[in-house]
Amino acid sequence: MSDLLRAPAEIKYAEELDWLESIDDGPKPFSWRLSPKMVRLFISGSERSDGLDREISQKWFGDRNIVERSIVTLASDRGLLLIGDPGTGKSWLAELLAAAICRNSTQVVQGTAGTTEDHIKYSWNVSMVIAKGQSRESMIPSPIMTAMEAGSIGRFEELTRSTSDVQDALISILSEKYISVPELKSGSGDDNIVFAKPGFSVIATANSRDRGVNDLSSALKRRFNFVRIPVVTNKKSEAEIVRFRTEELLRRHAIELDVPPTLLDVLLQSFADLRASAAAAGSDDEKLESALSTAEQIGVLEDAVLHSNFFGERALTARTLASSLVGSLTRREPEDLAILNKYLHGVVEPRSKEEGGSWPEFLEGGRDAIATLS
Repeated sequence: MSDLLRAPAEIKYAEELDWLESIDDGPKPFSWRLSPKMVRLFISGSERSDGLDREISQKWFGDRNIVERSIVTLASDRGLLLIGDPGTGKSWLAELLAAAICRNSTQVVQGTAGTTEDHIKYSWNVSMVIAKGQSRESMIPSPIMTAMEAGSIGRFEELTRSTSDVQDALISILSEKYISVPELKSGSGDDNIVFAKPGFSVIATANSRDRGVNDLSSALKRRFNFVRIPVVTNKKSEAEIVRFRTEELLRRHAIELDVPPTLLDVLLQSFADLRASAAAAGSDDEKLESALSTAEQIGVLEDAVLHSNFFGERALTARTLASSLVGSLTRREPEDLAILNKYLHGVVEPRSKEEGGSWPEFLEGGRDAIATLS
């Protein structure tokens, strides 16, 4: 695992999954590797009342009801659509679900404007077709077709980014549970229909901000159970997510650097302030282009930690944190710089005088970063 830039969840948590599977005596749907209860436990973490001999870490920080509804959906014959704002953990939850259920979260199609029907069905190895003709051997199955044949979970990221033709092709897969291959003649020795095995399902994600890009048809909506992932607004929950991801970063880079709780509070409060300002804004021009998601908050802290480790004094400071926040959230110039400057003068400056602590240094660092970018 150490030689992988980013190990999928089934590899990263292989030891935990092996242990859970060894003690799991609950009923399992289809070919699932874990029972629904153990899937939930793997994702949401263990509690004392579970009576386990070891602790299972919490990996997705959200409402357990969301996890349970997602699991129940996958145990049915309907697809699961996780929908929410950017940075709410949709893809991470989808990966954890697939890892726990079938130990393979890598059967993924990425939805873009360039995604074609071939990407969710099959394509051909041209050189083999020229040499031997079209056959099952020369066919290249898509990740979705591979999941169908294995009776496992296929994932479709950013479904609303793909065109209506691609979405229509997914309708027949979800409803009929097979893919027809008309290029292969029936009775030629090659099956011209690929049937899904029990356990096959699709987890799709959709960005709620993409509404109107390629809206889902009512026919496709009926094939999915919608599970909405809310934006994390609870400060304690958001702090846990940021801390969890930062600890992962430090382990991956073998960095020994403390993130003082006071600086984490400054980061959380800054994002809360900027979100409140965006909510009160009268137009898009008065809002940062950034979605101000928890994921972007993690990105700001990651940038500050790495900068402190490689170019600082191997200690995270409020000045470095402010510089990373300005650098990460400035995407339009001069609009975003003006919004951040207004925030520093209107909110951070009064707070630094009243509360002191890390805020004066944060204010100074933010002003220097804006001056550099202006």
